[in-house]
Amino acid sequence: MYKAAAVAILLAVGLACQKAPSQSQQAGAAAKPSTTSPQQAASTPPPQAPAAGTTAQPAQPAQPAQPTFKPVPPQLPAVVARVNGEAISGADLEQAVRALESQVGQPVPIERRDQVYRQMIDQLIAYHLLAQASSARGVVVTDGEVDARLKEIRQQFPNEQAFLAALGQQKMTFDRLRVQTRSQLLVGKMIDTEIAPKVAIADKDIGAFYEQNKDKFSEPEAVHLTHILIRLPSSPDVGARAKARAQAGDILKQLKGGGDFAALARQFSQDQGSAASGGDLGFVVRGRTAPAFETVAFALKPGELSGVVETQFGYHIIRCIERRPARQVPLAEASPRISQYLTEQQRQQKTAVFIEGLKARAKVEILI
Repeated sequence: MYKAAAVAILLAVGLACQKAPSQSQQAGAAAKPSTTSPQQAASTPPPQAPAAGTTAQPAQPAQPAQPTFKPVPPQLPAVVARVNGEAISGADLEQAVRALESQVGQPVPIERRDQVYRQMIDQLIAYHLLAQASSARGVVVTDGEVDARLKEIRQQFPNEQAFLAALGQQKMTFDRLRVQTRSQLLVGKMIDTEIAPKVAIADKDIGAFYEQNKDKFSEPEAVHLTHILIRLPSSPDVGARAKARAQAGDILKQLKGGGDFAALARQFSQDQGSAASGGDLGFVVRGRTAPAFETVAFALKPGELSGVVETQFGYHIIRCIERRPARQVPLAEASPRISQYLTEQQRQQKTAVFIEGLKARAKVEILI
């Protein structure tokens, strides 16, 4: 999990990764595909396609020896490295590690501390090399561009309080975030200028990838659902259950009487992840929802409305919009996704080569 490749070269402060999980996920509804945060989008490598299953062998080959990493002192010095005389502080390193911990959702394991810190130093060195190169090339980012990006980051949070809390958790001031955002935009522009024109994906590459990974482009049976959820408290008594069920029953009567599902979902649903979109859960596949929810959902026909469905999360009213049978996604439909994946993969490879070229001409000092 803590691999250097998983760390954005343009270091995000980890803010956009701290959104609370959708209540539709908590309620057993399948989550919609997640989007990459604005700061990550310019730099994070695409996820690698999982390898196809292999047949188990009688004997396992010997595992290669794990690399060893020079111990990192428990108390970091004021400066941990220099890149062409420019200092990377211990505080910078700690902040970058905290951002990584936010991304993966857990603290760095003690036994991997040396590895993670060493890999993060390498990432910080790469970032400083790129930032210096952007400055040398006269790249310019306007205040308006910085403000727009900061607005995008803020919009990842439900309110200003949550945004400021995330800043505090990262021990980050807003002014520092602004400086980092400008630097990230500068580097992103420079990479777009230096790298993007050299990236080219041919149709034959897309076709070859599709043929080699056909199993990754099969889709299971799915249903497009909307729902309304009346939640139960964590330890509901008989009275709380009766009250919640009665409310769900009243909403169901309104729906059967011709009430608008989306409007009622926005008004009454307590699933914060879907209420604002009229209860829309998108396409849901088997195994992603509570069993009682799934049983009813997959029995509905398009346009059909369920009764009140009880799960451990509360009382649901489900409407089926569309059913989609299991299928193999055709190449024509998969091509845009494959092209994007291969483009990002090639972009990352060429960026790594570019960074190595900068490093070869730089004076890099690691002080710990």
